[in-house]
Amino acid sequence: MARDGDSTEPTREFPGYPTGDTLKTRSDAAPEPATAPPGSATAPPETGARPGSGPARGLLWVLGAAALAVVVLLGVQTSGLWPSFRNPFAEQQTDRSQPTLLKSIQDLSRYVAAEGNFQVVVDLQTDRKYVPEFLLNERTLFVGAGSVEAYVDFAKISEGAVVESADGKSVEIKLPAPQLGETNLDLEKSYVFAEKRGLLNRLGDVFASDPNRQQEVYRLAEERITAAARDSGLGARAEENTRKMLEGLLGSLGYEEVTVTYLAP
Repeated sequence: MARDGDSTEPTREFPGYPTGDTLKTRSDAAPEPATAPPGSATAPPETGARPGSGPARGLLWVLGAAALAVVVLLGVQTSGLWPSFRNPFAEQQTDRSQPTLLKSIQDLSRYVAAEGNFQVVVDLQTDRKYVPEFLLNERTLFVGAGSVEAYVDFAKISEGAVVESADGKSVEIKLPAPQLGETNLDLEKSYVFAEKRGLLNRLGDVFASDPNRQQEVYRLAEERITAAARDSGLGARAEENTRKMLEGLLGSLGYEEVTVTYLAP
């Protein structure tokens, strides 16, 4: 829209020019603070809780103090200035065993010439006739390991058992036959492989436990090992080893011929 030359009224297209009085009034007034649009980098922060203040800052202080206390305690414990921490619920073991009582001392003159190591599996079952196994039944599968020694008892050598030749070059010795010692069941290598018990048997254990319940399988294992040792030729091995020992011992004394004879038991 064109502006007429004679009209001095301001319009939307042609606003009025400020006069001198208007400029003076604006210069005397205090300047208003500049405002930045919301979202610009220079916009003032909104009112409310600042980051790092209030409950969040208190929580950080608490966590920091706790971490510092842990570091200090570990450092003091490592340096040895503070006693070590102990678990109040740690497992404790108390030994109330009585002193060992010496009952007897026996002098031995045995020469152990051989030893056999055996293993046996004992399958022992105890039940009742006409009673179902799930009610009354005991079956134990036990693996027993033990050893048996074969020895010659030199204390049983009779007078005149050693005969030396006239020239002193040969000697004849009569010894008692080798014997088998008692079976030593090794409990560290023996174990119960499987065990099956009826309902009434398990119920009876609740009211009256039998600490010697495994003694029967131990006894059977020892008997089986002893029988196996008799049939294993352990005695013959003991005779041969004893003969070699005496031949070496007496040969070093100057005897050229050593004869060892075993007497029947």
